[in-house]
Parts: sequence; structure tokens; C-alpha cells
Amino acid sequence: MLQPLRHAEITRRVRSSGATSVRDLARQLGVSPSTIRRDLEVLDRDGTLRRVRGGALPPSGITVDADTVRPFAEVVATDEHDKEAVAARAAELVRDGDVVLLDIGTTTMRLARRLRGRRVTVVTSSLAVLDVLRADPEVELLLLGGMLRRPYHSLVGVLTEAALAQVVADRAFLGASGVRPDGQLVDTTLAEVPLKRAMITAARQVVLLADRHKFPGTGALRVCGPEDVDTFVTNKGADPATLRACAAAGAEVLLV
Repeated sequence: MLQPLRHAEITRRVRSSGATSVRDLARQLGVSPSTIRRDLEVLDRDGTLRRVRGGALPPSGITVDADTVRPFAEVVATDEHDKEAVAARAAELVRDGDVVLLDIGTTTMRLARRLRGRRVTVVTSSLAVLDVLRADPEVELLLLGGMLRRPYHSLVGVLTEAALAQVVADRAFLGASGVRPDGQLVDTTLAEVPLKRAMITAARQVVLLADRHKFPGTGALRVCGPEDVDTFVTNKGADPATLRACAAAGAEVLLV
């Protein structure tokens, strides 16, 4: 099993069980305990999990299945005006003929609505995006496979990441739980972080869609640094110091 797929599967198992041993992971994934130990050290350094003697735990502050606390239906009704403005500006970045990756999230769902009738190819793991675009004859829609994460209308897991490895996109539009004051993108959901990283790898340009309340934001899991993002799209009123950190890393900051 390739390392990225192995890391995604380790993350999934830690998320589902809350505590996983090196011995069990080595047996389940068919690799040596020393390989698993190296994997856990990497995942511990980037905040995906917490390395402990003999195995791994979820990061501090993250409980098993914590992402079920705020289901999609609740999040979609929050800060609607700000999210709609961000989605409208993001739609202007898409050109006819583009291949775009749409992350999960309520703002990317709004962006999908603004791509109706456009001659674009949309690749996504979001069932909300699927619902928006499924009947549109102009949009070429590719749905990534994987395990259904019901509370947030998304597909996750090793199959989703394997499918992403086959994708070459012009632009990836990402969501995140927040942007830290130093510009780091963070999230709260273990199962989604490997997919966001895979989308970054698969795209020529990376665009973060985040309303002003996420500058700065919180999250125990590091997705990437500001240097990995080409464009930040947010609202006027976002924290100026955080925006300066993003711009200092070389990213374009678009305010709406």
C-alpha cells in the first residue's frame, strides 16, 4: 500500500476506534511495525493524530466521531450572507473548460450552484454538490467513491483518496474549519484532512473559501501552510493580521 493511502487508512482507523496499537495496524495493513511507527511519527508531527507509546490516539480536544456534533443541515444555515458572497467571488475564478475540485462544505455547495449551466468539469466527494449539479446537462460531474459520512453529506476514506490520485485539476476550492493567525489552515475532522491534502496535490491552483468568521479560526488538525494556497477568498472584516500572514506567504487575498 502506498504511503498516502496508508496514512489515510491509519487516520480512519484512529478516528473510528479512538485508540489503535502499532501491532494491530501492522497486521491490518500488511506492513512491518517499524513502518507503522514511522507513519505515526509523521502523522503526529502534522497534527493528524497523537503518537503514544505502543500506538496512537486522536489529537487532544478531538473525540471519536466529533464531526457529528454539527450536522450539515445546521451548518448550512449559519452566516449565509457571508458564505454566499464568498461563493459568488469564487465563481468568477472559474473559466469555461476548467476541471475543478470542490471540497465538502456549505460554501462549496453554494459555489456549485453558481456553476450551473457552465461548461466545466466538477470533481467532488460532496453529496451536497452532487445534489446541486446532478441534473445539469452542461456540467460534467465526477463523483469520487468512498465511505459515506452521513452527518456531513460526504464520501471519505481510502477509496476516495485513491480516486483523487487519478485527478489532474485546474483549480481546487477548499473549505476549512479556520485559518490560524500564522496562516495555517486547520480542520476539526480527522477523516477529511487527508482528502484536503490530496486535493491540494491534484490541483494546479488552490483556492480557500472561508467566511470572515474563520480568520482566525480554530481546529486541532493542520491541513497545510499558507504557502500551499494560491488564493484566499473571504469577507471584509476578516482579521487583518491573519490576512497579512497569508499575503506574506505569497497568497492572493480577495475580499468581498
